[in-house]
Amino acid sequence: MKEIVAVLGAGSWGTALSMVLDENGHEVRLWGNDPEQQKEINEKHTNHHYLPDVVLSESIIAFTDLEKALEGAGAIVFVLPTKAIRAVAKQVALLLDGKNKPHLVHASKGLEQDSHKRISVIIQEEIPAEKYDSLVVLSGPSHAEEVAKKDITTITAASENQVAAGYVQKLFMNNYFRVYRNTDIIGVELGAALKNIIAVGAGALHGLGYGDNAKAALMTRGLAEISRLGVAFGADPLTFFGLSGVGDLIVTGTSVHSRNWRAGDLIGKGHDLDEVLNNMGMVVEGVATTKAAYELAQEKGIEMPITEAIYKVLYEKADVKQVIEDLMLREGKAELSSETMEKGNKEI
Repeated sequence: MKEIVAVLGAGSWGTALSMVLDENGHEVRLWGNDPEQQKEINEKHTNHHYLPDVVLSESIIAFTDLEKALEGAGAIVFVLPTKAIRAVAKQVALLLDGKNKPHLVHASKGLEQDSHKRISVIIQEEIPAEKYDSLVVLSGPSHAEEVAKKDITTITAASENQVAAGYVQKLFMNNYFRVYRNTDIIGVELGAALKNIIAVGAGALHGLGYGDNAKAALMTRGLAEISRLGVAFGADPLTFFGLSGVGDLIVTGTSVHSRNWRAGDLIGKGHDLDEVLNNMGMVVEGVATTKAAYELAQEKGIEMPITEAIYKVLYEKADVKQVIEDLMLREGKAELSSETMEKGNKEI
């Protein structure tokens, strides 16, 4: 099936997903609000700021006119910074007539500041259900730089509507980009958002000179925190052992491709947060997500010591080394909760 697909967001991930869709024979319209970027993509077939040394297909057309980008689209893919989702969704809602009902897909990873809402919730609040066919979350362990080079990648399409998830699966899947279906939207979105916090922490450990033992400890206990918060909001705990949980955590918490890891690395080396963010040139979702997750944990009374520690470093300018020492000297505890161990004993 050949579809017209509007990809909203011409950053690295939006561009990489456009390349996958183009490879699969779809008509790709890549929307952004920068006229110079649009000109570069359409005339030079590059997006150098986000994906240096990558040549785009001439059939990928960039737009700054949202109405033209959406015209006749069978699918609309949101690949925007979290802070831009609501505003763009409002614009999309005004342009959809309810006759041609596109499938909506979002591939962004974060939580809205202040409201702490997941991205699918924001989209559903701003775009009336009668104006679109379905909403699917696309997420998993994936660096745009590697997808653009056709490196092997596996991700998840999550929706309560498995027909819709299957549609997105077929839309994107090929011999280097494999998509699995999932029904747990809450778990997939929270796993995608919260792993960015742990990636910032993993980068900070590297910047401080700590080794693999420390990184493994952080990521393992970080995953426990992600699962704890996710389950409190109705997620399936098994989701966090899948692609959008441990898979995404591994790829984001161990790679120089990850802007969250790079930001943490610089903070660990003593750089000021504002300086890091100003020089990054791209959105570092983990910084804002740390604040949202910390506030959620406080509201729910959920213990998230690693998230709290990273919050203190980012927002209270706490000393990184002191925060790590405080974590290590916390009261000794069982690795698994009493409820988990009790359940395990019954099963044995």
